[in-house]
Amino acid sequence: MQKNQKASMKGYYKITFLIGLGFFTMGLMDPLYDTYVPIFLNRYVASKGLIGLIMTLDNIFAILLIPIVAALSDRTRTPIGRRMPYIITTLPLTAICFALIPFTALRALAPLIIVIFFLNLFKQAARGPVVALMPDIIPGELRSEANGVINTMGGIASIVGTIGLAQLMNIYINLPNRGATNQILAFPIAGILVFIAALMLFFFIKERPESFQEHDKRVSVRSSLKLIFSEKDKSALLILCSLLCWFIAYQGVLPFIGLYSVNYLQTTPGTAALAAGMVGIAYAAFAIPSGIIAHKRGRKVTIRFALVALTIILLLVYFHLPVVSMFGLSVLMTQITFWALMFMFGTFWVAVITNSFPMLWQMASFHDMGIYTGLYYFFSQLAAIVAPPITGGFIDIFGFRSIFLFAAFFMFLAFLIMGFVTKGEPKDLHAA
Repeated sequence: MQKNQKASMKGYYKITFLIGLGFFTMGLMDPLYDTYVPIFLNRYVASKGLIGLIMTLDNIFAILLIPIVAALSDRTRTPIGRRMPYIITTLPLTAICFALIPFTALRALAPLIIVIFFLNLFKQAARGPVVALMPDIIPGELRSEANGVINTMGGIASIVGTIGLAQLMNIYINLPNRGATNQILAFPIAGILVFIAALMLFFFIKERPESFQEHDKRVSVRSSLKLIFSEKDKSALLILCSLLCWFIAYQGVLPFIGLYSVNYLQTTPGTAALAAGMVGIAYAAFAIPSGIIAHKRGRKVTIRFALVALTIILLLVYFHLPVVSMFGLSVLMTQITFWALMFMFGTFWVAVITNSFPMLWQMASFHDMGIYTGLYYFFSQLAAIVAPPITGGFIDIFGFRSIFLFAAFFMFLAFLIMGFVTKGEPKDLHAA
């Protein structure tokens, strides 16, 4: 059985990498957005708590749009597929808005907020259909491996953005009425790459219209949600609660890591994104292995082990600055040791992300795959709304390092909740 599955996955690698172009767009934009938009906002807004509140705008759109658009795409029938109409419409608009961010940041707070508003409107509308595209095509027992491939694409994009494009933020360009200005180039170039990826998705990914007839049972969103939450086995709900906790941990730190790097690690603007870049490198290196390990050892065991490791790493990050100060390490060594911890974080974080989605998809069928995808994002984006204002307030009251303790607590809580999950393994094949 296992040999057959491995042979089958070989036939899906090419299409999985192509589907991964959708994840590539998100992986390219998200770390640049999370690193530099707070820095842009900090030009006009002093309170870190308020910056954290503004940074939840994308998450508010996500929690509203992703479940709705993903569910709508479940019920859409067109000659180009059920996901593709949404993808090819929203991703190019996302690329345009993303390219405009640094230019509006030079003008005033109001135009910056406006372009952020439209960026997140289009980006979050695209995300659900982009993510749901993979389980439509890849068999359930192979989705951990396939998700590993796709997360590798996201990790490569993160590396391109944080280590490659971010260096362009140090380059000065001459702008009309502004003269020599830096912190610009990464965003328009990333926008061009997102636009190209959208076109490649459209031309090379062909959804199968015949599968619509095979699975043309249309179930209402309300009926699907009722089924999920009323089931005697609460595994799906438990996974959602667990991912709420681990995303509260992650999103509580993510929006402030660029500011932390500049203010405490003394990085330049161009290297402020390297912390996120280390996570991206680990993502690219370990996404596929983490899917393979989960297929052999079990998704639940793999996720719980990773959550314990993440808890320990976050505690090490909390003590990082006092320890390096005690030993009198140079600024460079302080930065290198912090980036090493971020690399370790990414190694285990990708094991959680790679295998949690397939656990939910394993409980879904063809006709409600988008609904399960939407629920994943509803809970993850709820975390992203709740966490940044809280951790921003922690920074204002208790100092920057307090957010790492906050994150460690919620990672461990996620570990405890995952202990009660009983379904979602590759052997638990749904009728889909």
